[in-house]
Amino acid sequence: MKYLFFLAVGLLCSQTVFADTTDSLFKELNNALEKKSAYESIKLKRIEQTKNELEKGSELTAARLYAVCSDLYEEYKTFNYDSAFCYAKKLQEVSLQINDKQKTEEVKLKLGFILLSSGMFKETFDVLQSIHPNELTKQAKVEYYSLFARYYFDLADFHKDKYYTINYNQQGNALADSAMAICNKNSYDYLSLQGLKNLRNGDMEGATQNYEQILKFKNLTPHQYAINASSLSFIYANSGHEKESIELLVKAAIADVKSATKETVAILNLADILYKKGDTQTAYQYIKQALADATYYGARHREIQIGAILPIIEGQQLSTVEHQRKLLLVYSILATVLFLAVVAFIFITIRQLKKLKAADKIIKMANASLQHTNDLLKEANKIKDEYIVYYFNICSEYIDKLERFKKSIEQKLLLGKGDDLKSTLSKVDLHKEREGLFLSFDKVFLKLFPNFVSGFNALLKDEDKIKLEDGQLMNAELRIFALIRIGITDNDRIAKILDYSVNTIYAYKTRIKKKSLVINDDFEAQIMKIQSV
Repeated sequence: MKYLFFLAVGLLCSQTVFADTTDSLFKELNNALEKKSAYESIKLKRIEQTKNELEKGSELTAARLYAVCSDLYEEYKTFNYDSAFCYAKKLQEVSLQINDKQKTEEVKLKLGFILLSSGMFKETFDVLQSIHPNELTKQAKVEYYSLFARYYFDLADFHKDKYYTINYNQQGNALADSAMAICNKNSYDYLSLQGLKNLRNGDMEGATQNYEQILKFKNLTPHQYAINASSLSFIYANSGHEKESIELLVKAAIADVKSATKETVAILNLADILYKKGDTQTAYQYIKQALADATYYGARHREIQIGAILPIIEGQQLSTVEHQRKLLLVYSILATVLFLAVVAFIFITIRQLKKLKAADKIIKMANASLQHTNDLLKEANKIKDEYIVYYFNICSEYIDKLERFKKSIEQKLLLGKGDDLKSTLSKVDLHKEREGLFLSFDKVFLKLFPNFVSGFNALLKDEDKIKLEDGQLMNAELRIFALIRIGITDNDRIAKILDYSVNTIYAYKTRIKKKSLVINDDFEAQIMKIQSV
């Protein structure tokens, strides 16, 4: 676990080596690289527009043809060696046609520049040796001595031989002095040459002042900015100002990309620094860009230089990728195990949920059953309470009647009034008493079940619905099913209560059920569903 923690931290750090203000510059560089083809398209479109003028052919004067070819050379000189070489040769032909010695010598300078940029040192030397400085303008002489100085400095960097390098640097310094002697001391050329000399001679402080002064110039081209920023970056790197060094290189690389410059070293040096810092992935991406630029331009010495670094970075990148692959495999295994654990957990959870649902269903059914039972008990309690009161009232009334009737009989017996006794007994009307009993029952029942009659009729067809007479609360059919609703279902008991025969009760029930809208077996169940208050 501890190993994985430090490994994760290491990977994070490798992707955020410069997690500070430099991040925004790297972001800008990466955005510029994404738009690299668009910047190149702009340059190619500009070149194509210039080339269109060459199609005029014989209509162009030699002077105009020289100017157009010169423009095309300027476009190509840091973009593509082959095309620049082609237009440099074309310029030689035109300069001979117009018989202008000054232009002929200047064309050699142009040819020498691209030969040196391409890494063709011998050919560069031959061209530079053939130039007659006396035929050059003052500015062209500065370019001549500067280019010759750069030739010897580049040779020193390329060979890195203890004996010859010293000699090359000395010759380069001498030629730089020749150029500086005819320059304005505050000019770009003078400061650039002085900075280069100071850098070669180890005067880092002097070189820093020179390049910092140059970078303050407002009219620098992107290529000039990139060259001087790269040089100052080298000085900063050797003086311990790592952050400033990297920022300058990134800015130089951005300038090269946006100006579609292929003859460049900024992104190569940046890749080398990033590799040494441990950011192999970014270094690999940048050095591939550097190789693509060098190949496109045709810079042979750059390709050799990149070829010495690229395999090392590629090897490290492959090691990093392999390490990441193994790490990914470990993560995949862990993720798989975790996934299986999650699946198992989900499976167990689903099973438990099913059990809980089943238990919940049983509980709900039990609760529903219990609620139904409670409702029945509540209803039974209501019925019981009402009918207990009703029972005691009836009993109390009949006891009072019996007591009065007893006293009346006793008085008549004491007085010997036998005839009056018969008359008193004849006044007792049992049918009327029973009707009064039924009326009391009806009142109590309808108090408990006020919707009984309408609920009962809802089970019958319209033509068979029971219609009660005025003042009538219930009839015999309704009372039979009223008794059933309060729980008296035995036909014998119903018959005794209503003073009917059992057959009569059967007949009433059968007749009603035949008229119902539900099947006979469900009729009494529907009666039981009629709610009490």
